[in-house]
Amino acid sequence: MTMPPDAPLPPWRWPESRWRAAVGRARAGRSLHPATWPGGARCAFAISFDADHDTIPLRDGDESPMRISQGHYGNRRGVPRIRALLQRHGVPATFFYPAVSALLYPEELRGIVADGHEIGIHSWIHERNTHLDAETEMDLTSRARDVLQDISRSPVVGIRTASWDFSVATLPIIRQMGLLYDSSLMADDDPYELMQDGEATGVAELPPEWIRDDAVYFNFDRFSALRPYTAPRDVLDIFMAEFQGAHDEGGLFLLTLHPHISGHRSRIGVIASLLEAARRKGDVWFATHEQVATWCMAQSNGKTS
Repeated sequence: MTMPPDAPLPPWRWPESRWRAAVGRARAGRSLHPATWPGGARCAFAISFDADHDTIPLRDGDESPMRISQGHYGNRRGVPRIRALLQRHGVPATFFYPAVSALLYPEELRGIVADGHEIGIHSWIHERNTHLDAETEMDLTSRARDVLQDISRSPVVGIRTASWDFSVATLPIIRQMGLLYDSSLMADDDPYELMQDGEATGVAELPPEWIRDDAVYFNFDRFSALRPYTAPRDVLDIFMAEFQGAHDEGGLFLLTLHPHISGHRSRIGVIASLLEAARRKGDVWFATHEQVATWCMAQSNGKTS
């Protein structure tokens, strides 16, 4: 088959320089797994909530009141339950907000900050970065940070891209904005420093994983032939195994949840059981993502703060 002269090269025809460049744009560098955690803790427990709320249908141009109401549940019921649970256990968390969620529910954002939790960037309207040009991605990300800082009245130092959709421009944007950490890439279980084209960036990566995300087990789309659903007890078993593995290895357990998904009555118990199990260990450091990134970077640079 003859390819048109202006057709893009298929990957099997790429020169070595191209595929090496592709894997080097945002590569895992040195491990930031610290020799010790604060207070002699065995492992770190970083729980996070992506407060997508109404933005998923809005991102897709879907103005259906039914779909939007599913996101609104996160604000009305999910977040209040989660805040009460975290307060009961004295656990700090990181809440990643699309700017549109923050603009829709500013008092929620301020209440979360007043509780002692961290706020992080999670896009403008849950857009997919790989569908954007670099200029648009930079504009949306920087404006999102401005909105979050203006509403929360607190600095924002970390990002989780929406749907963990990390474009070829994302890391340069993170560096240009001077952010401390990202939590979108999955090259390790424990924190590491991001490399860009073979250069250390000074940006910490706190890796998530689909295994440790509630959406893949609970999401339901009535118009799709694929309707994943896993019983909460089975999800708890998976999360507990991941936590026990982190504890055994003295590493980081990072969990990604969504108020409109895990905030339901039948699922909030999964979070409660995890927190109770971790508390029973007696040697777990509960921390925000910012605290984990700051500690790991300081330890890796020879500081003992």
